[in-house]
Amino acid sequence: MHNLAHIELKSDDADNVPADVASALANLTSSVDARLKAIETKSDARLDKLEAKANRLPASNDNHAEDALETKAFTDFLRSGQIDQKSLTVAGDAPGYVLAPEDRASEFIRNLVEFSPVRAIADVKSAGSHTVILPKRLSITNAKWKGEAVASEASEPTFGEMEIAIKELNTHVDISNWLLEDAQNVESEVRLALAEDFGAKEGTAFVNGTLAAEPKGFMTEAGIAQSINGHAANLSADALISLMYALPATYRNRGTWAMNGTTLATIRKLKDGQGNYLWQPSYQAGQPETILGRPVVELIDMPDVAANAFPIIFGDFKAGYRIYDRIELAVRPNPYLLATEGMVRFHARRRVGAGVVRTDVFRKLKMATS
Repeated sequence: MHNLAHIELKSDDADNVPADVASALANLTSSVDARLKAIETKSDARLDKLEAKANRLPASNDNHAEDALETKAFTDFLRSGQIDQKSLTVAGDAPGYVLAPEDRASEFIRNLVEFSPVRAIADVKSAGSHTVILPKRLSITNAKWKGEAVASEASEPTFGEMEIAIKELNTHVDISNWLLEDAQNVESEVRLALAEDFGAKEGTAFVNGTLAAEPKGFMTEAGIAQSINGHAANLSADALISLMYALPATYRNRGTWAMNGTTLATIRKLKDGQGNYLWQPSYQAGQPETILGRPVVELIDMPDVAANAFPIIFGDFKAGYRIYDRIELAVRPNPYLLATEGMVRFHARRRVGAGVVRTDVFRKLKMATS
């Protein structure tokens, strides 16, 4: 790079600077300024990136460290029963119970879906109290076509409310001291054991629940309309088609079939009038098998095919069946009850409510002639 200090004017009179020298000096000055500006811009950009990175890292590291600390504290709690008040959240309505960390609770729910498939098709939300009150529209507005300058008429729709009460599901699991001491991931062992038990109980209640202490099942909801199969013992392909198209297109196009494995095996053999099987396998990983183009979920608690039974239901579960989780998972170990047997009993509880919020989006099949 040229050095401006080495450029000397031989004349003491600045007005007598030759034009070619002045031009060269101006060009050189402009070139140097441009290069310095480019270097400055590049340096500023690099500093901005470094500063942004520095600002991000502490928060991310802090979050990861906090999650890791809570998970470790929960695992230590399962092994020893000692509660780290700084790292764990104690269930407010059940002294001695500790809530599972958020990431572990999420994994528990994912495990739960394996044993309670209704969760995968229903609308699942969180609840903040012992009951959820939902508005319910009992009638619709009455719009009318009117001519120009003709006054509108008032509509008087009526509204009510429905309540979904939060129930408690609890159980316990016994785990040996050796497993607690030696297992690489004791929390995972406890979580899977509880998910299988809770999932099975939830699945039964979501389908057939009638007792005051359990959620209301969709198969016990009296307001759901039914279609007649036409035969008391043999499933009819025509009846399934009629049932499906009895729903409005909006709900039919989002509908899911639900039945148990025995019924599903029977339907796999049914054909329509053109000889096509109603059931179609899934040719894509992660996609469900279908009946008449709509997905089917297998629910072990659905009734078998029998006279006057309702072995099949079809509908928009997302719109019609609501599940509310109040407490996902709270655990309390008891190391003393089975101490002489070398076991620790883990008491676990969760609070959940569920119910049909719209009956018009479902249709059941009744095994009958009329």
